Amino acid sequence: MSDQSLELKGSLFPLSVLSCADLSVNALQRQLQQKLAQAPAFFYRAPIVLNVTDVEQLPDFTAIKQLFTELDLVLVGVCGANSDIKQQAQQAGLAALQLGKDNKTVKAADNSSTADTTSPPRQTTLVTNNVAVPMDSKIIEQTVRSGQQVYAKGADLVIKGTVGAGAEVIADGNIHIYGTLRGKAIAGAAGDSSKRIFCYNLQAELVSIAGNYWLSESLQGSFWGKPSCIKLQDDQLVLAELV
Repeated sequence: MSDQSLELKGSLFPLSVLSCADLSVNALQRQLQQKLAQAPAFFYRAPIVLNVTDVEQLPDFTAIKQLFTELDLVLVGVCGANSDIKQQAQQAGLAALQLGKDNKTVKAADNSSTADTTSPPRQTTLVTNNVAVPMDSKIIEQTVRSGQQVYAKGADLVIKGTVGAGAEVIADGNIHIYGTLRGKAIAGAAGDSSKRIFCYNLQAELVSIAGNYWLSESLQGSFWGKPSCIKLQDDQLVLAELV
């Protein structure tokens, strides 16, 4: 009688793709620390694939893996590698993944959108694949207070109260806040750019959808303190009136 306890199936999972022309450990550490400081909860223990298409010198993947571990990131593998880089990555225990057409398209678009005179060279960009999945709802009946974090994995998140300053609410789906948003709200955490954030009073420290984020100073305009909807449109965050 055959043993059916072991089963292998192909599947697709959303992964963040990190593109950076300079993969020296010092440069990578500096840029990653800057990005993580702006949205630490969003990338905590996040699985990352390195896009090495534009990398000319062989990276030290062993040192890079150690850096990712220290930053609470999970380095899964590389994509876009030539034969030498692929071999080096595999020797360090990393997977060599094929760069899909969608990633090439998104990367080209990202380079063109950041090619102004104010953008720093070799800017690190995180590009997340989109995966549409049915969503349940996780409902929180009370206020989320400073220092608390709520994560709705594979679900929409409904908050029937305020999200206090210093609090974080994260959802793979949409986020609905029936009160004031003063803390951080991160929707589409699994990479779905169609997700949105709805709140009755926008005073957020940070909002993010599928890795695209704005800090408080970018939000303090005509929608500040008002019922608002935050969504992605043409890879840019957009504010709209909540009606």
